[in-house]
Amino acid sequence: MGGRVVVVDDHPLWREALSRDLTEAGFSVVGTAGSVAQALRVLAATRPEVLVLDLGLPDGPGVEVIRALVGTTEAPNALTGAPVSVLVVSASGEQADVLDAVKAGASGYLLKSARPEELVNAVRRTARGAAVFTAGLAALVLGEASRASREPGSAAGSGSAAEPRLTAREVEVLRLVAKGLSARDAARQLGVSHRTVQNHVHNVLAKLQLRNRVELTRFALREGYDDVP
Repeated sequence: MGGRVVVVDDHPLWREALSRDLTEAGFSVVGTAGSVAQALRVLAATRPEVLVLDLGLPDGPGVEVIRALVGTTEAPNALTGAPVSVLVVSASGEQADVLDAVKAGASGYLLKSARPEELVNAVRRTARGAAVFTAGLAALVLGEASRASREPGSAAGSGSAAEPRLTAREVEVLRLVAKGLSARDAARQLGVSHRTVQNHVHNVLAKLQLRNRVELTRFALREGYDDVP
């Protein structure tokens, strides 16, 4: 099975078509919504593993939904109580929209011009813990993360002396992320559940004051966590 998915988009026909494609591909579409307010209610009630989200909603920007899912360091994932991977699927490929979504906590960003099979595959990869981007957008996001990491005083660019202590299991997860493994692949290698790995990733992000998996990967590579211990 592909996992539990919620689809949020203000166009009913597009929303229904994607939900149908995902269901036929083996996913369980546990809810749909067409606005920010409706999305928050559906997410709290259904607790999905993946959210497919449009940014242009009638009652506010879609990034507000992502922020509600991520919560704060003091109250992480306050909306659902468990990690939710967010794949933005939007008609906009503007740099500001992409970076705002990723900084808010989106795992990936796909343009609506993608073919149906590409959309389904992107949701499948997102469910496995991968960061999925339309061609060209990945370089944009990584370039921004690299620039931020070089800024004096930035969380991503702070030295190891200021880094909080990670547990042995969190270090294991960080090494696997640095090697490019998805959350599901890392879980199989560690002999734990997919949700356990997602929880460890969230804890590491909070401890290191990083905003998303893209920054986490940059940090892990820069600090040498991709090397064999």
